[in-house]
Amino acid sequence: MCELVLKNGTIVDVKNRKLIRGDLAVSDGKIIGIGTFSGKQEVDCQGKYLCPGFIDAHVHIESSMAAPLEFAKAVMPHGTTTVIADPHELVNVKGNEAMKYILDATEDIPLSVYVMMPSSIPATPFETNGADFTAKDMEQWKDHKRVLGLGEVMCYPAVLSGDPEILAKLRLCRGMIIDGHAPGLTGEDLKAYVEAGVMTEHECTSYEEAREKCHAGMKILVREGSAARNVENIIPGLLKEPQDMKHYMFCTDDKHLDTIENEGHISYNVRRSIQLGMDPLDAVAMATEHAASAYGLNQIGTLETGKDADIVVLGSLEEVSVEQVYRKGRLVNDAMFDRQAAPIAESMLHTVVLSGVSKDKIQVPARGKVPVIGMVSGQIVTKFLREEVPSCEGWFVPNREYSKLCVFERHRGTGNAKAAPLKGYGITGGAIATSVAHDSHNIIAAGDNDDDILTAVQMMEKMQGGYVLVSGGEVKGTLPLPVAGLLSLGSSQEIQENIDDMLKKAWDMGISREIDPFITLSFMALPVIPELRLTDLGLVDVTHFKQIET
Repeated sequence: MCELVLKNGTIVDVKNRKLIRGDLAVSDGKIIGIGTFSGKQEVDCQGKYLCPGFIDAHVHIESSMAAPLEFAKAVMPHGTTTVIADPHELVNVKGNEAMKYILDATEDIPLSVYVMMPSSIPATPFETNGADFTAKDMEQWKDHKRVLGLGEVMCYPAVLSGDPEILAKLRLCRGMIIDGHAPGLTGEDLKAYVEAGVMTEHECTSYEEAREKCHAGMKILVREGSAARNVENIIPGLLKEPQDMKHYMFCTDDKHLDTIENEGHISYNVRRSIQLGMDPLDAVAMATEHAASAYGLNQIGTLETGKDADIVVLGSLEEVSVEQVYRKGRLVNDAMFDRQAAPIAESMLHTVVLSGVSKDKIQVPARGKVPVIGMVSGQIVTKFLREEVPSCEGWFVPNREYSKLCVFERHRGTGNAKAAPLKGYGITGGAIATSVAHDSHNIIAAGDNDDDILTAVQMMEKMQGGYVLVSGGEVKGTLPLPVAGLLSLGSSQEIQENIDDMLKKAWDMGISREIDPFITLSFMALPVIPELRLTDLGLVDVTHFKQIET
């Protein structure tokens, strides 16, 4: 007698791309066979489809703003049973302390969490972050049973120039997985990047870019997050050249709780790909076997004898309607998450240190055409524009078309603060500020007047991180994120309800409903995504990898 038998289901064989009718038998958390079985517990799956548990090949748990246990509670009902997490955001703030936190906090939760060691702390020399994380620091984590390798190598110019520190990290992780992050990299530079040991890429925004990187030897992670949506731009091209499909898989990278609840998690990548014309068996394989194979996770990814019983029960294969999820043979339900979260060190809770915040630090000269950050709808890339902006006595004055974007250093008390025009955000009558500002996570704010911007920033210090909405000098909404200024101490439901309320208020302030006001803002400080970004040290021309004068 088996412990569990899922009877009369249609089993999705992703390895051989076929459907098998029969029973799926489970004991001791493992699949013990497909055929005809009896069990102590039997579940009738007539008319249902049984798939392997979905795998997110690259995710920053911090982007959900939920602690790992609460993150698991949010994604597992959508079929995700394994994630490969890069704690790049937390480690940028607290270094080794953050690495210890993420491993401890994911040690005994229902979701299977593997970890990549962040490679770019900070991502560039054009910003101030909170901690160092060197090759020497990595040595203590390298042999941890759930550490798979080196996280996204964002500083690709450093790789190409032979920077000793990044080369030391690449040498340390030789024989492990090394993730890439090189938007727009092409030609000989791309080949050199791959030859340095980089194996994957999740920053492709077109099929042409994905194809070149795939043919250069990289595995391609097709991303669908809350801000960066690449499935529609890549999958149609892949369908015309399916011979390369085995090198493609799915990831979310950065996805908020409200997007997860409304769309799903990796399940959405699968569903949208099917809607675009992909065979459901291929789409499920990209979400399971391809990722498991790429990251050496041999115990998951297929429904075969001896593999972990990570199983997703679908009511419809085409619609990817998740009805039940099993993790190592246990049904995922509320009782599975009824446990105490890992304790948090006090030092992880006090990370916002501001100095000398004042109006004079965020004034922008505006004579003639000036650099403007141009937002691109549905993408996290920006345009480097030079335009005449509204001004008074030679200084930029924001309006509905041009918001004022500001970044304030919050880790080391330097007092650094910079500002620039931002086109396409549209906020009126107030300001938004957040301590979630990729990748160094200083305080980033946008608004149409200085007073509300400064009020929001000062509130940020009181809360020790989070989201703030201010209008007319009054705080209209807050979401405290006291863990490194990135994670909440509340439940996933509480976080989501708070975000839903703040999103409505933000949209009422003129921001387009086609963008997420907070996630979009958080990427405006990321100086490794083209073309123009703002950090606490000033504007960065990402294309030419240099700071520019304003």
